[in-house]
Amino acid sequence: MTGPGLRLRQLGIDTQREFVIYMRRDCHVCRAEGFEALTRVEVALRDRRLIATLNVLDSDLLGAGEVSLSKSAWQSLQAQPGDPITVTHAPSLESLSAVRAKLYGHRLEAPALNAVIGDIAAGRYSDVHIATFLSACAGGRMDLQETIELTRAMVDAGERIDWGRVPIADKHCVGGLPGNRTTPIVVAIAAAAGLIVPKTSSRAITSPAGTADVMETLTRVDLDLPAMRSVVEREGGCLVWGGALSLSPADDILIRVERPLDLDSDAQLVASILSKKIAAGATHAVIDISVGATAKVRSDAAAHMLRGMLEQVAAAHGLQLKVVLTCGSQPVGRGVGPALEAHDVLAVLRGAATAPIDLRMRALLLAGELLEFCGHSIAGTGKSEAWRLLDSGLAWSKFQAICEAQGGLREPGVAPLREPVKSGRSGFVSDIDNRRLARLAKLAGAPGSPTAGIELHVKLGDHVQRGSALFTLHAESPGELAYAKQYLATHSVVVLADEATP
Repeated sequence: MTGPGLRLRQLGIDTQREFVIYMRRDCHVCRAEGFEALTRVEVALRDRRLIATLNVLDSDLLGAGEVSLSKSAWQSLQAQPGDPITVTHAPSLESLSAVRAKLYGHRLEAPALNAVIGDIAAGRYSDVHIATFLSACAGGRMDLQETIELTRAMVDAGERIDWGRVPIADKHCVGGLPGNRTTPIVVAIAAAAGLIVPKTSSRAITSPAGTADVMETLTRVDLDLPAMRSVVEREGGCLVWGGALSLSPADDILIRVERPLDLDSDAQLVASILSKKIAAGATHAVIDISVGATAKVRSDAAAHMLRGMLEQVAAAHGLQLKVVLTCGSQPVGRGVGPALEAHDVLAVLRGAATAPIDLRMRALLLAGELLEFCGHSIAGTGKSEAWRLLDSGLAWSKFQAICEAQGGLREPGVAPLREPVKSGRSGFVSDIDNRRLARLAKLAGAPGSPTAGIELHVKLGDHVQRGSALFTLHAESPGELAYAKQYLATHSVVVLADEATP
């Protein structure tokens, strides 16, 4: 019901993409409907509707008869201050019975998964509901057929692009390795070779930066579907954020909830990766799985299991897939964090003498695999062709053209606060903990603070003198820098062996 005088007031509260409504406890609608804190309600404004979680106020932040919405809900309803709204009990969600069934170990068939993902994509699930679904599916609780159906449900919940030609190329890394930002380089090389590469990327889930976070320091990434198509038709490729598109729309909602949970199950990982490829119209995709003791995939056995799942699910959906296993024993490049990784990418594309050689060589390997897999290069020649396109400047020219088409290329920033972390003794670098390094970069502010993170100065096997810098912390605020240093005081990130044992 609206009741007399129930109107919107804008408070500007950011809850990311979760829809929240704010009402006074003594509001006549709250009392009449029996609403309590965290009640799920349906909010209607003119011809637009959404489901929101109720937060109850016991203060004068809102006046009598006033209600407010989180920024995401406000934008979704295209609200204006003073608009009258209707607030009623949300309809019951039948799909929650499937979530409860999965929580108790039951298999989910296609109709149940379609209902759950459809409700998530439509914004009907609260974060608590989504977290429950993610947890129920984690830990190997979804079998192959469920993963196939989950992928299909995620594709069917949104739009799907048909480019009307073959091949349509894509490349993806499963993540978990700091600084492994090969995708922008591979896309630039592949597009320079004449392949069509409509690359959509996610923001960071559990890492200090995702490809979309890195690219956002260089150009606009929040393109809608018509703008994305225009860029691809003009330049042969793009590097955009998938969350701004209606392709597999449930994926970015799931990712948003996965981030604070630090949860990334195999089934959800596979469905997330492949649903975006399929929805974006890819016909051929190369997947990079980095394997290392402190990477996301820690053993060869786990890598082969994940590769098998990716290949089987892709085959079930008609997507041709090639999985490449790479070394994940240490970070790639020097930067860890959006702007720092962007600096590395630009150095490689520009052919700078200071470009990190490991990032360059890994990108050439994967670009070569993609060129061969898509039929552009014959077997054994893809890497040399990728090398030619990079060293000739053609890949850099194509990257600039893609960025200009997306809104213009800009230089990534540099953090105002930088503090080197020095070695307390001499020795050889025997171990770099990827997970702790990523954690440290996040505590320094990445990816929320784009220029924050870590700049590495050492690699495995390097000889280090006492007092020399192992890495430099980058931060945008003193509090974040202090927070990172506090973590570093009790957690070793770079391990040194005695000088006699390199």
